[in-house]
Amino acid sequence: MKEERVALLDGIRGPRDLKALSPEQLARLADEIRTFLVESVAKTGGHLGPNLGVVELTIAMHRVFESPRDKILFDTGHQSYVHKIVTGRKDGFDRLRQADGLSGYPSRAESEHDVIENSHASTVLSWADGLAKAYQVRGQTDRHVVAVIGDGALTGGMAWEALNNIAAAKDRPVIIVVNDNERSYGPTQGGLADHLATLRTTRGYERFLEWGKGVLGRTPVVGGPVYDMLHGAKKGLKDAVAPQGLFEDLGLKYVGPIDGHDVEAVENALRRARGFGGPVIVHAITQKGKGYAHAVNDAADQFHAVGVINPETGLPVKKSGASWTSVFADEIVAVADEREDVVGITAAMLIPVGLHKFAAKYPERVFDVGIAEQHAVTSAAGLATGGLHPVVAVYATFLNRAFDQVLMDVALHRCGVTFVLDRAGVTGPDGASHNGMWDMSILQVVPGLRLAAPRDAAQVRAQVREAMDVDDAPTVVRFGKGAVGPDIEAVGRIDGMDVLRRTGPERNGGGEGGDVLIVTVGQMAETGIEVADRLADQGIAATVVDPRWVKPVPAGLAPLAARHRLVVTIEDNGRAGGVGAAIAQSMRDARVDVPLRDFGIPQEFLDHAERNEVLARIGLNAQDISRQVVEEIASKTAEADAEQHETTA
Repeated sequence: MKEERVALLDGIRGPRDLKALSPEQLARLADEIRTFLVESVAKTGGHLGPNLGVVELTIAMHRVFESPRDKILFDTGHQSYVHKIVTGRKDGFDRLRQADGLSGYPSRAESEHDVIENSHASTVLSWADGLAKAYQVRGQTDRHVVAVIGDGALTGGMAWEALNNIAAAKDRPVIIVVNDNERSYGPTQGGLADHLATLRTTRGYERFLEWGKGVLGRTPVVGGPVYDMLHGAKKGLKDAVAPQGLFEDLGLKYVGPIDGHDVEAVENALRRARGFGGPVIVHAITQKGKGYAHAVNDAADQFHAVGVINPETGLPVKKSGASWTSVFADEIVAVADEREDVVGITAAMLIPVGLHKFAAKYPERVFDVGIAEQHAVTSAAGLATGGLHPVVAVYATFLNRAFDQVLMDVALHRCGVTFVLDRAGVTGPDGASHNGMWDMSILQVVPGLRLAAPRDAAQVRAQVREAMDVDDAPTVVRFGKGAVGPDIEAVGRIDGMDVLRRTGPERNGGGEGGDVLIVTVGQMAETGIEVADRLADQGIAATVVDPRWVKPVPAGLAPLAARHRLVVTIEDNGRAGGVGAAIAQSMRDARVDVPLRDFGIPQEFLDHAERNEVLARIGLNAQDISRQVVEEIASKTAEADAEQHETTA
């Protein structure tokens, strides 16, 4: 029996192979896919729970529509593993999210069946609207666009902006599949979530109409008009009995709710939707983690994303040390114990950003606004204006979405809001969209904003508190992903900056000069120290400093730079407009004519791989940095010797 099942899954090389399967084979295939997902993702890590929940849904979509001519889009894209399997990429799962392996999101580079990478939620409906318009303009009216939106993505405001436009075109075929599993990471929050919950539990209107059509249809003369009258009473009867009127009042046809784990039911619904010839919502009820007891029973996030696990137990293969996030999670509770004015805000990521302990202890002081970063930031401005100190915890890469609100609502109004940016810098396996490499660049232009980059756990605790002491400007604390290393003790302090290392002839005398000044930002401190030690082996004296607060640039940095031959900055952020660029500008303003070499992330989208692999690929490691610094110093020494020779001659 096992060999037969393996043979069935191995026979799926593309969507057309699904169309020949019987209902019994489809059910068996769904079981095989779930087994394959658990076994393969357990070895690599990845988004397991969401994909276990969309197996039948994905099979049905590929049986009804003709990908890649019809476009199937996922929001968010971490729901696309099953799509990858049935479009011929099963054999690539042994290197999922690893260097040169499959992406954890759709990827145009991988397959013609993928359209958008889409790891930032709530964008798919705008993509679908644009694609459908393009096909209409080009006369390709037989092509369909299917937008799968789930895992809480419909809570984002951009999704509703798109719905408003999609509904305006009655003849444009856009099929919106709402994958309703009641979750994002945790349970979905907000009024829309309550509305969908009502739809899940209220089927009275459809049953009433079916009864009415049957009974009144057999009633001579008056039966038909009465049924038509009832069918048209949307604002009264319909909204009271079944609130799908919310969608239909927008002008969108609504099909559902249906069992998203019943392939036949999903197919029937999709065929109905396809036949309308206009925008339709298909509401499918699914279970995140379905078929894998460890995921279903995980109340926190139903195995939304896992590392390497034992598939038999669901437990991590090896335990990691304390994470940056966990350090913040503990400290924010300690602060909340002391200050009643502190509140937390999350955009549907309570656990991933470390606000879960705060929420457990003070539930009335933590607000989950759904996947709505823009709203989160402006709501925080309101909270601050009302006398509280809000802490907005969000992934660094997701703050990009709310830049205007940071600038115009928080900074302009001098609101004391603290932003805690998790997953800053190179994060690795989640790929280009999840590397937090833009925050320190885009925030440089915000007047009055202050930005801290802790180098270790002790500094996370200290700088979170320092940030929250500021009540007249936005403050930012950013840190990385994964396990935090050991604390790095300062060996001195210069004008408020921590000195982490002195090498060369100055190290014992406590001097503040030398060949190279190395300015490290955040978790790159360890790299900077290693660079200094490598330079010392070459006879080059170095001073390593951590400014702690990198915006604004500390006033003492330019005078310190003037006492060195070369300044080197090392940051886990894009080089364009980053901390290195800001320090260079501050040196120019102070008329300090010392050359500066800035080391950071190149302005390119970085493929998925482990963090250390990405850093090595872009040369942001101690070996490559020290080599370039040695070459720079050697070049300057040669120039100085040549000038001295000419002067002597």
